[in-house]
Amino acid sequence: MTDHPEPLLSIIIPAYNEAGRLPRSLDQIVAFVQQQPAPMEVLVVENGSRDCTAEIAEAYAAQHPFIRVLHSERGKGAAVCAGMMAGNGRYLFVCDSDLSMPIAEVRKFLPPILQDYDVAIAAREGPGAHRYGEPHYRHLMGRVFNFIVRVLAIPGFQDTQCGFKSFRREVGRDVFADLTMTGWSFDVEALFIALRRGYRVVDVGIDWYFDADSRVNPIPDTWRMVRDVVRIRLNEWRGVYDKRGKQGNKGAW
Repeated sequence: MTDHPEPLLSIIIPAYNEAGRLPRSLDQIVAFVQQQPAPMEVLVVENGSRDCTAEIAEAYAAQHPFIRVLHSERGKGAAVCAGMMAGNGRYLFVCDSDLSMPIAEVRKFLPPILQDYDVAIAAREGPGAHRYGEPHYRHLMGRVFNFIVRVLAIPGFQDTQCGFKSFRREVGRDVFADLTMTGWSFDVEALFIALRRGYRVVDVGIDWYFDADSRVNPIPDTWRMVRDVVRIRLNEWRGVYDKRGKQGNKGAW
Protein backbone atom coordinates (compact mmCIF):
# COMPACT_ATOMS: atom_id res chain seq x y z
CA MET A 1 0.00 0.00 0.00
CA THR A 2 1.09 3.59 -0.63
CA ASP A 3 -0.08 6.98 0.59
CA HIS A 4 0.71 8.59 -2.76
CA PRO A 5 -2.34 9.41 -4.91
CA GLU A 6 -2.72 7.72 -8.27
CA PRO A 7 -1.14 9.91 -10.95
CA LEU A 8 -3.51 11.26 -13.55
CA LEU A 9 -0.81 10.87 -16.20
CA SER A 10 2.38 8.93 -16.81
CA ILE A 11 4.61 10.62 -19.40
CA ILE A 12 6.69 7.88 -21.03
CA ILE A 13 9.85 9.06 -22.79
CA PRO A 14 11.79 6.48 -24.82
CA ALA A 15 15.40 7.66 -24.84
CA TYR A 16 18.24 6.31 -26.96
CA ASN A 17 21.43 8.41 -27.18
CA GLU A 18 19.51 11.52 -26.12
CA ALA A 19 22.19 13.23 -24.03
CA GLY A 20 22.07 16.27 -26.30
CA ARG A 21 18.29 16.83 -26.21
CA LEU A 22 17.14 15.29 -22.95
CA PRO A 23 18.11 18.10 -20.52
CA ARG A 24 16.20 20.75 -22.46
CA SER A 25 13.16 18.50 -22.80
CA LEU A 26 13.18 17.41 -19.16
CA ASP A 27 13.44 21.02 -18.02
CA GLN A 28 10.24 21.80 -19.93
CA ILE A 29 8.46 18.65 -18.76
CA VAL A 30 9.42 19.24 -15.11
CA ALA A 31 8.10 22.80 -15.27
CA PHE A 32 4.85 21.55 -16.85
CA VAL A 33 4.30 18.77 -14.28
CA GLN A 34 4.97 21.12 -11.37
CA GLN A 35 2.27 23.51 -12.62
CA GLN A 36 -0.48 20.88 -12.87
CA PRO A 37 -3.14 20.48 -10.17
CA ALA A 38 -3.28 16.69 -10.60
CA PRO A 39 -0.30 14.44 -9.77
CA MET A 40 1.76 13.18 -12.71
CA GLU A 41 4.83 11.01 -13.16
CA VAL A 42 7.58 10.91 -15.77
CA LEU A 43 9.19 7.65 -16.91
CA VAL A 44 12.42 7.97 -18.88
CA VAL A 45 13.04 4.61 -20.54
CA GLU A 46 16.67 4.35 -21.59
CA ASN A 47 17.24 1.56 -24.08
CA GLY A 48 20.87 0.78 -24.71
CA SER A 49 22.33 4.24 -25.12
CA ARG A 50 26.05 4.61 -25.76
CA ASP A 51 26.21 8.12 -24.36
CA CYS A 52 25.35 9.51 -20.91
CA THR A 53 21.56 9.49 -21.40
CA ALA A 54 21.07 7.24 -18.36
CA GLU A 55 23.25 9.40 -16.12
CA ILE A 56 21.39 12.56 -17.12
CA ALA A 57 18.02 10.93 -16.47
CA GLU A 58 19.17 9.61 -13.09
CA ALA A 59 20.37 13.09 -12.11
CA TYR A 60 16.92 14.54 -12.83
CA ALA A 61 15.24 11.66 -10.97
CA ALA A 62 17.40 12.38 -7.93
CA GLN A 63 16.05 15.95 -7.88
CA HIS A 64 12.42 15.24 -8.72
CA PRO A 65 10.59 12.34 -7.05
CA PHE A 66 7.99 12.13 -9.82
CA ILE A 67 10.68 11.04 -12.32
CA ARG A 68 11.66 7.38 -12.65
CA VAL A 69 14.35 5.88 -14.89
CA LEU A 70 13.78 2.50 -16.51
CA HIS A 71 15.89 0.43 -18.86
CA SER A 72 14.78 -1.74 -21.74
CA GLU A 73 16.23 -3.69 -24.64
CA ARG A 74 17.06 -1.80 -27.83
CA GLY A 75 14.24 -0.43 -29.94
CA LYS A 76 11.74 2.37 -29.46
CA GLY A 77 8.87 -0.09 -29.28
CA ALA A 78 10.60 -2.04 -26.54
CA ALA A 79 11.14 1.15 -24.54
CA VAL A 80 7.51 2.23 -24.88
CA CYS A 81 6.32 -1.25 -23.92
CA ALA A 82 8.42 -1.15 -20.74
CA GLY A 83 6.92 2.22 -19.86
CA MET A 84 3.39 1.00 -20.51
CA MET A 85 3.84 -1.91 -18.14
CA ALA A 86 5.42 0.23 -15.42
CA GLY A 87 3.31 3.40 -15.59
CA ASN A 88 0.91 4.07 -12.72
CA GLY A 89 -1.06 6.89 -14.32
CA ARG A 90 -4.70 6.66 -15.27
CA TYR A 91 -3.47 7.68 -18.72
CA LEU A 92 -0.16 6.53 -20.21
CA PHE A 93 1.24 9.11 -22.62
CA VAL A 94 4.04 8.31 -25.09
CA CYS A 95 6.21 11.37 -25.57
CA ASP A 96 9.11 11.74 -28.02
CA SER A 97 12.19 13.14 -26.33
CA ASP A 98 12.59 15.93 -28.89
CA LEU A 99 9.28 17.53 -27.78
CA SER A 100 8.39 18.33 -31.37
CA MET A 101 4.92 18.62 -29.87
CA PRO A 102 5.15 21.25 -27.10
CA ILE A 103 4.50 19.58 -23.77
CA ALA A 104 1.61 21.95 -22.99
CA GLU A 105 -0.34 20.22 -25.79
CA VAL A 106 -0.71 17.24 -23.42
CA ARG A 107 -3.69 19.05 -21.90
CA LYS A 108 -5.63 18.28 -25.10
CA PHE A 109 -5.45 14.57 -24.18
CA LEU A 110 -6.78 14.92 -20.63
CA PRO A 111 -10.11 15.64 -18.94
CA PRO A 112 -11.98 17.91 -19.11
CA ILE A 113 -10.82 18.69 -22.66
CA LEU A 114 -10.83 15.03 -23.77
CA GLN A 115 -12.37 12.06 -22.01
CA ASP A 116 -14.23 8.81 -22.65
CA TYR A 117 -11.55 7.44 -24.97
CA ASP A 118 -9.33 4.38 -24.93
CA VAL A 119 -6.51 5.59 -27.22
CA ALA A 120 -5.85 9.14 -28.41
CA ILE A 121 -3.27 9.74 -31.13
CA ALA A 122 -1.69 13.08 -31.89
CA ALA A 123 -2.45 14.10 -35.47
CA ARG A 124 -0.40 16.45 -37.64
CA GLU A 125 -3.16 16.37 -40.26
CA GLY A 126 -6.79 17.43 -40.05
CA PRO A 127 -8.77 19.81 -37.82
CA GLY A 128 -6.74 21.62 -35.20
CA ALA A 129 -3.39 20.38 -36.54
CA HIS A 130 -0.51 22.63 -37.54
CA ARG A 131 2.93 21.68 -38.88
CA TYR A 132 5.86 24.06 -38.61
CA GLY A 133 9.16 23.92 -40.48
CA GLU A 134 8.78 20.51 -42.09
CA PRO A 135 10.54 20.09 -45.47
CA HIS A 136 8.14 19.28 -48.31
CA TYR A 137 9.89 16.01 -49.16
CA ARG A 138 9.50 14.74 -45.57
CA HIS A 139 5.83 15.64 -45.57
CA LEU A 140 5.30 13.86 -48.89
CA MET A 141 7.07 10.71 -47.70
CA GLY A 142 4.95 10.69 -44.56
CA ARG A 143 1.75 10.99 -46.56
CA VAL A 144 2.77 8.13 -48.86
CA PHE A 145 3.47 5.88 -45.89
CA ASN A 146 0.22 6.87 -44.23
CA PHE A 147 -1.65 5.96 -47.41
CA ILE A 148 -0.07 2.50 -47.32
CA VAL A 149 -0.97 2.10 -43.64
CA ARG A 150 -4.58 3.11 -44.30
CA VAL A 151 -4.90 0.68 -47.20
CA LEU A 152 -3.27 -2.30 -45.49
CA ALA A 153 -3.95 -1.93 -41.79
CA ILE A 154 -5.60 1.14 -40.26
CA PRO A 155 -8.25 2.85 -42.39
CA GLY A 156 -9.62 6.23 -41.41
CA PHE A 157 -6.65 7.77 -39.57
CA GLN A 158 -4.55 10.45 -41.22
CA ASP A 159 -1.50 10.23 -38.97
CA THR A 160 -0.44 7.04 -37.21
CA GLN A 161 3.28 7.86 -36.89
CA CYS A 162 3.36 10.97 -34.73
CA GLY A 163 5.32 10.09 -31.60
CA PHE A 164 2.73 11.32 -29.10
CA LYS A 165 -0.10 9.00 -28.05
CA SER A 166 -2.22 8.45 -24.95
CA PHE A 167 -3.66 5.16 -23.69
CA ARG A 168 -5.94 4.45 -20.79
CA ARG A 169 -3.75 2.37 -18.50
CA GLU A 170 -5.76 -0.84 -18.79
CA VAL A 171 -5.92 -0.50 -22.57
CA GLY A 172 -2.22 0.22 -22.92
CA ARG A 173 -1.27 -2.85 -20.92
CA ASP A 174 -3.68 -5.08 -22.82
CA VAL A 175 -2.46 -3.86 -26.22
CA PHE A 176 1.26 -3.84 -25.50
CA ALA A 177 1.15 -7.29 -23.90
CA ASP A 178 0.71 -8.67 -27.43
CA LEU A 179 3.08 -6.32 -29.24
CA THR A 180 5.64 -8.14 -31.39
CA MET A 181 7.55 -5.22 -32.93
CA THR A 182 10.25 -3.40 -31.02
CA GLY A 183 11.26 -0.90 -33.71
CA TRP A 184 9.71 2.13 -35.42
CA SER A 185 6.53 0.34 -36.53
CA PHE A 186 5.39 -0.54 -33.02
CA ASP A 187 2.74 2.19 -32.98
CA VAL A 188 1.05 0.94 -36.15
CA GLU A 189 0.87 -2.51 -34.58
CA ALA A 190 -0.43 -1.10 -31.29
CA LEU A 191 -3.19 0.82 -33.05
CA PHE A 192 -4.07 -2.22 -35.16
CA ILE A 193 -4.46 -4.35 -32.02
CA ALA A 194 -6.48 -1.64 -30.25
CA LEU A 195 -8.92 -1.23 -33.13
CA ARG A 196 -9.22 -4.97 -33.62
CA ARG A 197 -10.20 -5.35 -29.96
CA GLY A 198 -12.92 -2.73 -30.23
CA TYR A 199 -11.21 0.06 -28.32
CA ARG A 200 -12.22 3.65 -29.07
CA VAL A 201 -9.39 5.45 -30.87
CA VAL A 202 -9.59 9.21 -31.51
CA ASP A 203 -7.46 11.81 -33.29
CA VAL A 204 -6.23 14.94 -31.53
CA GLY A 205 -4.96 17.77 -33.73
CA ILE A 206 -1.73 19.24 -32.36
CA ASP A 207 0.91 21.87 -33.02
CA TRP A 208 4.03 20.09 -34.27
CA TYR A 209 7.50 21.47 -35.03
CA PHE A 210 9.94 19.68 -37.33
CA ASP A 211 13.22 18.72 -35.66
CA ALA A 212 16.18 18.61 -38.05
CA ASP A 213 17.84 16.16 -35.63
CA SER A 214 15.13 13.58 -36.26
CA ARG A 215 16.37 9.99 -35.87
CA VAL A 216 14.20 8.78 -38.76
CA ASN A 217 16.16 7.87 -41.89
CA PRO A 218 13.40 8.51 -44.45
CA ILE A 219 14.05 5.99 -47.23
CA PRO A 220 15.29 2.86 -45.38
CA ASP A 221 13.00 3.42 -42.40
CA THR A 222 9.98 3.91 -44.65
CA TRP A 223 10.79 0.64 -46.45
CA ARG A 224 11.16 -1.19 -43.12
CA MET A 225 7.85 0.21 -41.90
CA VAL A 226 6.05 -0.87 -45.07
CA ARG A 227 7.49 -4.36 -44.60
CA ASP A 228 6.30 -4.31 -40.99
CA VAL A 229 2.76 -3.35 -41.99
CA VAL A 230 2.67 -6.50 -44.13
CA ARG A 231 3.97 -8.46 -41.12
CA ILE A 232 1.09 -7.11 -39.03
CA ARG A 233 -1.39 -8.51 -41.51
CA LEU A 234 0.43 -11.86 -41.49
CA ASN A 235 0.37 -11.85 -37.68
CA GLU A 236 -3.38 -11.36 -37.75
CA TRP A 237 -3.80 -14.22 -40.21
CA ARG A 238 -1.69 -16.46 -37.94
CA GLY A 239 -3.76 -15.55 -34.88
CA VAL A 240 -0.94 -13.80 -33.05
CA TYR A 241 -3.29 -11.14 -31.70
CA ASP A 242 -5.88 -13.69 -30.50
CA LYS A 243 -3.87 -14.76 -27.45
CA ARG A 244 -5.21 -12.23 -24.94
CA GLY A 245 -7.63 -9.37 -24.57
CA LYS A 246 -10.94 -8.55 -26.16
CA GLN A 247 -11.75 -9.73 -29.65
CA GLY A 248 -14.16 -6.90 -30.41
CA ASN A 249 -13.52 -6.22 -34.09
CA LYS A 250 -12.09 -9.52 -35.26
CA GLY A 251 -12.67 -9.93 -38.95
CA ALA A 252 -13.77 -6.32 -39.44
CA TRP A 253 -10.97 -5.46 -41.78
